[in-house]
Amino acid sequence: MREAFKDKKRIVIKIGSSSITHKETGGADLIRLEKLVRELTDLHNGGRDVVLVSSGAISVGLKAAHIRGLYYGGNYSKEGPDEKLKLKQAAAAIGQARLMMMYQKLFSEYNQLTAQVLMTKRTIVDNVNRFNARNTFEELLTLGVIPVVNENDTIATYEIEFGDNDTLSAIVASLIEADLLILLSDIDGLYTDDPRHNEDARFIPEIERIDRKVEEFAKGSTGSSMGTGGMATKISAARIASASGCDMVIANARDLDNIHRIIRGDEVGTYIHAHKDTEFFIEDFINDD
Repeated sequence: MREAFKDKKRIVIKIGSSSITHKETGGADLIRLEKLVRELTDLHNGGRDVVLVSSGAISVGLKAAHIRGLYYGGNYSKEGPDEKLKLKQAAAAIGQARLMMMYQKLFSEYNQLTAQVLMTKRTIVDNVNRFNARNTFEELLTLGVIPVVNENDTIATYEIEFGDNDTLSAIVASLIEADLLILLSDIDGLYTDDPRHNEDARFIPEIERIDRKVEEFAKGSTGSSMGTGGMATKISAARIASASGCDMVIANARDLDNIHRIIRGDEVGTYIHAHKDTEFFIEDFINDD
């Protein structure tokens, strides 16, 4: 059934912080960013609409501001959730600008237009905002632009944050009626348990439907030290994508060639089938979350 991926025309690709930054410093991994941009531009050159959901702003911002304590075991002196939230928001403001500048420069080398779209839950919950966001995406894609999407961490607080870009990418896929969502992570796909802690965990190449058994596999799984999402967030994203009529693949970002391998139908990652639910509305899902 993966042969049908060759015919997918609207693709959302999500990549996490740990996949585009150096673990030791949090700084941007320019070699991997360049490869990612080349893969996405080639997809677009093949006649597809492409949207990138990219993490990394906070990490890049912390590195730029020489602040190590939040993630890297340094000696940042301010304590408490409020102080750390302010730091993350400030780091996001610094890092998002730097990250977008890198994307702009790299895409321009291939004569590819790109644009920044920052979102919060309020973008989806509010009917007018959601309508405007959809129209913006549609116009950008009509113009041949590859939008780069991130959560607006500079203003996001608990009440209006998505919490992770796995969820955000699925929401974007639903909003623009994408037919394929690729989640690039630091793991090969879905396993029966966390393979980093259980050597008996078995890889699951394909999931027909998200059921209670699948949800049990993901329970307790956490993300990398740089990210916010674990396998549970990917299952949540799959639930959104599937109900929206969008196939989804979870694959390892370690080899960015996996992007074109997935599109040509190779057995890469975990394939989660779409099952469109005509009664599913993304705004209702967000309100119930």
